[in-house]
Amino acid sequence: MEMYEKIFEITDEIGPEKIIHLYEPRTKMKAIVVVDNVAAGPAIGGVRMAPDVTLNEVRRLARAMTYKNVMAGLPHGGGKSGIIADPKIVNKEQVIRTFARGIKNLLEYIPGPDMGTDESSMAYVYDETARAVGLPRELGGLPLDEMGATGYGVAQCADVAKEYINLDLNGARVTIEGFGNVGKPAARYLAEEGAILIAASDSKGTIYNSSGINIEELIRIKESMGSVINYKDGEVLKTTDLLMINTDILIPAARPDVISDANSDVVDAKLIIEGANIPITESAERLLHDRGILIVPDFVANAGGVITASVEYHGGTESVALDRIKTTIRRNTKELLDKVYGDKTYPRDTAVAIAKQRVMRAMKYREWM
Repeated sequence: MEMYEKIFEITDEIGPEKIIHLYEPRTKMKAIVVVDNVAAGPAIGGVRMAPDVTLNEVRRLARAMTYKNVMAGLPHGGGKSGIIADPKIVNKEQVIRTFARGIKNLLEYIPGPDMGTDESSMAYVYDETARAVGLPRELGGLPLDEMGATGYGVAQCADVAKEYINLDLNGARVTIEGFGNVGKPAARYLAEEGAILIAASDSKGTIYNSSGINIEELIRIKESMGSVINYKDGEVLKTTDLLMINTDILIPAARPDVISDANSDVVDAKLIIEGANIPITESAERLLHDRGILIVPDFVANAGGVITASVEYHGGTESVALDRIKTTIRRNTKELLDKVYGDKTYPRDTAVAIAKQRVMRAMKYREWM
């Protein structure tokens, strides 16, 4: 009874609608699925695979997806799942297929790729359930990583946000925490506007060069040698040192809660665009804002991936997805920051208020909710 009371303590007027724990004894596959809200349509949300995934993390990510999807105007609610396993050491196909069979009848949840999963993973899910996004091109999917959809949206967000802090992207210094599927294309797209990547990190460390890093060479090194620290023309620092580097634009693009009350004071940036989901705790966001650092929250800034996933699910093309990312993220960023600066409010509080209002309006049309 105590466990159920604790679960209901994390519910509110929006959700979550369902919290499901999966366990398959033979393979010992363990997973958590949270369907947060489906007022706008079946929930889209990624399948995360990591050994330390928790219910609280999945629940928070599912809520972020509810807000992200409604802000993007998608006919989908929000959900998320986490498979508790290390993708580097398990039989990934077996684990993914076992998970997929466990959610086969959970028709209100459409899985997509996330940290630890990819297009091949979604192909296995689709084979088991006939329901997934982020599929390989051969199965009709749009190439999320090849397009750099989320990174493209991050760059569009930065291009709008710069006007509010009088920042010129041409020559702006950029640091990226987590040089992966979001960080790499974000660096490329920002470089097209003249921005200069001066530091990037991964789990092994940080590479830093105040004069600028060759992005294409860094990507080649990362993909062929496994870590940014193998890049020759730069100083190798600890992973956590990246936050202390003086920069114009910081893009956290890895795990949740990388920046918290404990380390927010070392952050030295003018603008933070959240490329990852929930990369900064809410209290740390307020501390940073009070210091004059502008932050654009995750579900506004990094919606490019799920916009592309929705376009794919409904049969659209790559060009349609890119156009929708640009239009949607630029519009939402402007609407958010006009309110932030006009009403003197915190960015996340304002973004949540906008998103929650849209979710509640959608819920009014659903009698059963």
